[in-house]
Amino acid sequence: MGNFGVFVRTAVVLLVCQLFEVLCDITDGNTEHLKREHSLMKPYQGVGNSASSQWDFWGSTLVTSSYVRLTSDEKSKQGSIWNTVPCHLKDWEMHVQFKIHGSGKKSLHGDGIALWYTKDKLHPGPVFGNQDQFIGLAIVVDTFRNDLHGMDRSFPFISAMVNNGSVNYDHGKDGRASELGGCSAEIRNKDHDTYLAIRYSKGRLTLMIDVEDKNEWRECIDIGGVRLPTGYFFGASAATGDLSDNHDIISMKMYQLMVEHTPEEENEDWTKIEPSVSLLKSPKDNIDDPTGNFRGTPLTGWKVFLLLLCALLGIVVCAVVGAVVFQKRQERNKRFY
Repeated sequence: MGNFGVFVRTAVVLLVCQLFEVLCDITDGNTEHLKREHSLMKPYQGVGNSASSQWDFWGSTLVTSSYVRLTSDEKSKQGSIWNTVPCHLKDWEMHVQFKIHGSGKKSLHGDGIALWYTKDKLHPGPVFGNQDQFIGLAIVVDTFRNDLHGMDRSFPFISAMVNNGSVNYDHGKDGRASELGGCSAEIRNKDHDTYLAIRYSKGRLTLMIDVEDKNEWRECIDIGGVRLPTGYFFGASAATGDLSDNHDIISMKMYQLMVEHTPEEENEDWTKIEPSVSLLKSPKDNIDDPTGNFRGTPLTGWKVFLLLLCALLGIVVCAVVGAVVFQKRQERNKRFY
């Protein structure tokens, strides 16, 4: 029993160490991982159309010392801001601090913000101030419901879309046909900061939000099988129509994730990858329920690990109980002789 006890203790220690490693893999904003050439922060130095600028803007965008306002609370405005340095990181996490606010009450406001990682930059268009049939990734924070039949979700609604340039964003259906998933979030007219994190690592896209002033992330989207190339540009855009809002970007902070890849992955030309998603079911099946809880979300790595941990601990407990019972029976059998 002594050797078995040592084995149990060793197994538990190894499992705890592995759990710590998994949880620490999510960046906490450590500055050593911050990539300043892809980050937009106060006082917004390096923003403009000069040759040395790392960020350029278009349309109704207004750069102040406290925020970058993509649109003011006025009708028919479009604005965007784009990183002019292509991103060559294979694994990254973007933290966006933003604020959407205005005088509109209830559902009388619009239209929303989109965050981009795309092949082209500064191409105005109908998709929240950016071009349709884009190539790359879009994260859409949609504040206005267009589809009156889609009452199974509440707005504002945050969704993700990957496009190879062949798919249109359907505003009339709130982009439902092409979305990978999403969640509802109350993000308008908050007195506190609101945050969104986009994580792409080893073919997995994860979207997290912090909008309740609790200083903790809530998962919104987590999906595997996502293929995104390197060499694309990060940006943000917003638009208003007959209804309006102030759409402000406070900061966009890019962090490099230190992840090991297989030799095959390292030797692949990541600039030639076509944006795509391998799904076992249609993206339109990944819709949230009216309470905003996401359905059809794949298990994340640490959730799988926790399930395995519980299963293994159950096996260990059963083994210990079995060993004790076996020893008791052996002692009972000895008394009969």
